[in-house]
Amino acid sequence: MAGALKEVRNRIKSVQSTQQITKAMKMVSAAKLRRAQDAIIQMRPYAKKLQEMLSNIVSNTDNDAGGDLAVERPVEKVLLIVISSDRGLCGAYNANVIKLARSVAQENYPEQLTKGNISVWPIGKKAFDFFQRARFEVNPAYRDVLQHISFEPVQQVAQAAIEAFAKKEFDVVEIVYSEFRNAATQRFTAERFLPIPKVENKDGKTANADFIFEPGKETLIAELMPKILNTQLYKAVLDANASEHGARMTAMDKASENANELLKSLRISYNRARQAAITTELTEIVSGAAALQG
Repeated sequence: MAGALKEVRNRIKSVQSTQQITKAMKMVSAAKLRRAQDAIIQMRPYAKKLQEMLSNIVSNTDNDAGGDLAVERPVEKVLLIVISSDRGLCGAYNANVIKLARSVAQENYPEQLTKGNISVWPIGKKAFDFFQRARFEVNPAYRDVLQHISFEPVQQVAQAAIEAFAKKEFDVVEIVYSEFRNAATQRFTAERFLPIPKVENKDGKTANADFIFEPGKETLIAELMPKILNTQLYKAVLDANASEHGARMTAMDKASENANELLKSLRISYNRARQAAITTELTEIVSGAAALQG
């Protein structure tokens, strides 16, 4: 009986220690989430307006004026830029990002997948580890971008993708990431990066907008395109960063609640075992006293 009590006490101490860790991780994630949330909220309207402007300009210019980055061509080779996290303990966040990336490859590009013409540039170690094990063609150069999130390393990824597309190494580039909604909600999405998508009306026709270009159209587009694409990828990275911290905070909060429930159950078991031990001791004492009297 004493051994059973000691075992339950050890389990209670173990769960309490784990709960302290999950509570601390929740607080850390909450602090990081506030900063990440502020960053993406400030960035999102700016990036959205730039993307709309770029799509409108491309929709109202011919391919020569729009440049190589707006040219639709037969899809032979595909690049997926998959943004995950470097660390785990964030619920199903990484699993959902990877699941969506695989779904995009299987459903949108089945022929290219069969031929082995889908490459993955993972941003984040979790995506890198998975797609390397899954035997995709993986570029490891950008897996550590999330260690210090800033515009410069993200710009390098965007510029490398732009150059690869311009050289026709890839015919389409998509970004797979998690769009931040709130601490408990993320929307996992795949977004066309290249070629630059055109704006269409409700009837499916290309939207028309009247632009006055100053300086010349070609010069302006050549300057705007790379900068706006850099911003688009940076926005996706900020979205993913906020989503990660929100998912981790929610997961650690749930883990702390589960630890509370487990502690209640263990304390009940401990009290029952303790009461049983006391009852057994009293019974032995009474039996011994009765034997002496007899």
